[in-house]
Amino acid sequence: MAKVERFAFHVPSLEELAGVLQKGLKENFADVQVSVVDCPDLTQEPFSFPAKGICGKPRIADVGGVPYLLPLVQKEKVYDLNVIAKDIELPGAFILGAGAASSRILGVNAEFIPIVQAKSEKKPAVNGSYIAQINPADKGCLLEKYSTKYSDCEFGLLANLYASEGQPGKVIEVKASGRTGELNFVSCLRQILEKHYGEKPVGMGGTFIIQKGKAKIHIMPPEFSACPLNTDEDVNNWLKFFEMKAPLVCQPVIVSRDPGFDLRLEHTHCFSQHGEGGHYHQDTTPESVRYLGYFVPAELLFRIDRPKETHMVGRD
Repeated sequence: MAKVERFAFHVPSLEELAGVLQKGLKENFADVQVSVVDCPDLTQEPFSFPAKGICGKPRIADVGGVPYLLPLVQKEKVYDLNVIAKDIELPGAFILGAGAASSRILGVNAEFIPIVQAKSEKKPAVNGSYIAQINPADKGCLLEKYSTKYSDCEFGLLANLYASEGQPGKVIEVKASGRTGELNFVSCLRQILEKHYGEKPVGMGGTFIIQKGKAKIHIMPPEFSACPLNTDEDVNNWLKFFEMKAPLVCQPVIVSRDPGFDLRLEHTHCFSQHGEGGHYHQDTTPESVRYLGYFVPAELLFRIDRPKETHMVGRD
């Protein structure tokens, strides 16, 4: 049994949060509009999620961690999203986020883009996840729907997950275009929260679309590194970077500050309908980029299987 630690976030009202984000985003984007709206039906394109919304008992899970990947991989670290849903006290949860694929299942290392309605007593799991890996044929991106090849809900090493009952409801809608600052969209959101709420950790998750422009995305190579990756430079030399084009559907998990659980404070993976996806770093077309996002503040944090030995390498 993996150890599960639990923490209650500070939860601002949606109206307050919208005001804080509106003010903060204006320092980083030319055009910003943040409002409280009804969550769009996420079963529709471009999302095509197995649940209609991201509302109802919102929570964040930080599972495993980068120390299980670096400096050397611990392949025995595998997890199941159906079990995670129970660990976070929400069986049948709708889960979005960013993680690593299970090399035990795939036979290779890959980016995992989880989109899962976990199994409940009444229904089996619906796995709408994607995996992004390096295509052996041309060394480009190979993005595949997980369920086309696999029937499990397993992942490996690490994941940052936003979970809810998958219900419709009120969410924060963020429209931002024309990036004027240095920070990427997710870092900007996180730092606004950290600056405003300080010692009170705020968690947030949901989904956003890069509607226009291009973005810098990485995919981990298929082989784990045989020599230890001890620095961020080592990691960046090992990762494969791409410029990918909009539209990209992204799944951010954000925590404003770490209340002492060795968290990864932000982690975002993305997928598309045109065969591109992976780990989001930054848009590469600041003038033309356009973001549209839907977010909910989380009520609870669950830290699952926290590494005993840790470091800060490879967390951006």
